[in-house]
Amino acid sequence: MRKCLIIFLLVIVSSSVYAVEKLQVMALFSNKAMLAIDGRNRLLRVGERSPEGVRLVSADAFGAVVEFAGVRRNLLLGRGVAASYKVPEKVQQRVLLGSDGAYSLDGSINGRTVPMVVDTGANTVAMSATQAQAIGLDYQQGSPVIVQTASGVAKAYKLDLPKVRAGSIELSNITAVVIEGNMPSKVLLGMSFLSRLDIQHQGNLMILTKSH
Repeated sequence: MRKCLIIFLLVIVSSSVYAVEKLQVMALFSNKAMLAIDGRNRLLRVGERSPEGVRLVSADAFGAVVEFAGVRRNLLLGRGVAASYKVPEKVQQRVLLGSDGAYSLDGSINGRTVPMVVDTGANTVAMSATQAQAIGLDYQQGSPVIVQTASGVAKAYKLDLPKVRAGSIELSNITAVVIEGNMPSKVLLGMSFLSRLDIQHQGNLMILTKSH
C-alpha cells in the first residue's frame, strides 16, 4: 500500500511540471548553484531537480549548465534566460484505414484544400499537374526531373512548398514533385513530410504525431 502511495504522489508531482518562463543564476558554488526560477530561489546540487523540473547538470565559478524538458542551456552568473522553457506541445492526427486500403485524409497546400493519402513508400509529397493547377500552384517554376511511377517514368517538376497541412498537422518548406498529367488522383503525403513526424500503428489506425 505504501509503495502505491509513493508512486501516486510521484505522478502528481511530475504532471504539475510543465513550463518555466524565466531562469537566472544568482550564485555559484562548487557543484552547487542558486537559481531564480520564475522568481523563486532554488539552491540545487549537481544532479538535483527543482520542483519546477529544472535540473542542475554542472556548476563551477564560471557558470552553470541546466536542463529542462530535455534541453540544456549554459548560464552565466547574473544572466537571465527570457526564452520560455516549455515542454514541447504535441499535435496528433489519427487516420483510419479506408475500405480501399489507403489512409486518406483532408489536407491543404499553401492554404488550398486538397485530398491526401499517406504514402510511406513515396520519397516526397507528390501530386498531379491537374491538381497543382487546380490550387493555383506555379509548379513549372520548379526544377524539371524524371520520376518513376506505377505506370513507368514520367516528367515532373521538383519544388519546395511553403506550407503543407495534413489534418491538424502543418509543416513548412516541404519538398514535393508535380507529375505531368492527372495522376495521382490524390496528393501523396510522402516522406518529405512524414519523416518529420512520429508514426504509430494501432490496428487499422495510423497515428501521426508532431512535436513542436
